[in-house]
Amino acid sequence: MNMASLCILLVILISIGNAKTERFMSLDCKAEQLGQYGQQSLLECVIKKTQSDTMVRMVSWKKPNLTLLVFYKGKIIEKKDGFSFAQPSWNDRNMNVSLLIANTTVKDVGQYTCDVMTTAGNNVEAISFKVTAKYSNPTIVSSPKAFAPKTDGTLTCESNGGYPKGQLRWFDEDNKELTSDAPTEAKQTDGGLFQLSSRLVVGKESSVSKYICGVFNASGGREEETPFHVQYAPKTEEQEQRKEVDTATRIVAPVVVIGSLIAGLLLALLIYRKRSQQIRRPSTAPLMGGHLEVSTEEGDDKYPDNVA
Repeated sequence: MNMASLCILLVILISIGNAKTERFMSLDCKAEQLGQYGQQSLLECVIKKTQSDTMVRMVSWKKPNLTLLVFYKGKIIEKKDGFSFAQPSWNDRNMNVSLLIANTTVKDVGQYTCDVMTTAGNNVEAISFKVTAKYSNPTIVSSPKAFAPKTDGTLTCESNGGYPKGQLRWFDEDNKELTSDAPTEAKQTDGGLFQLSSRLVVGKESSVSKYICGVFNASGGREEETPFHVQYAPKTEEQEQRKEVDTATRIVAPVVVIGSLIAGLLLALLIYRKRSQQIRRPSTAPLMGGHLEVSTEEGDDKYPDNVA
């Protein structure tokens, strides 16, 4: 083959390549897409054509081991409930092959593939689909309902219905974080959503008057928060009575002791005075003019008739 023939062949091959390039189509899909739980979600994919007469021969939407929607030779031959083309009146000349999810759930999370065949060429694209669900406003329950002075208490914070797994975080009235003392417990429901709970122990020496529980999503953004103002229990009637008894006891006890001491001193003084009087009392017998005779015989004591 001479040089002229080689040049002609090269020109022909380049021409064929250019023709294929002009007929080649592209599939424009967003690689990562996000849906909201309980809402409609759209997985966007659009055919970028180079010819005005391009027709779609086949569209296939799949997840691993699961076929969701298949269009082939002018009709839909397979369709899973809850999935459809984004445009209800879709046909083989419509270049928008986006997939519509009617009611988004956690089960819809995952990798999708869109496989397209047209008269201008074929292409396949992969899409990563994620789902989010907003957490409820946190609720805080106190145990006991009202804190008694100088006693420990517990605050329990809960938030439900969110996805992916989030976190509950505690703050005081000065926005100082207390989360290290109250880790988050997460439970996943049958529907895939998360229930979050966290318990914060309030020590009896705490002087904080307000606590704040905030729920944060998986990206670290704060969604909702709830403040809690600490309540202290009013003094009960029994406590008041006990206080009165304690007060009375504090007053009466010293009085009793002092009274006892005074009574003892008075008694001792009376005994002392009585003894002193007995010692100083004079004899009843005459001091002069004789003496008193006393018979020593048993049972016959006699006094003298007269005194000599």
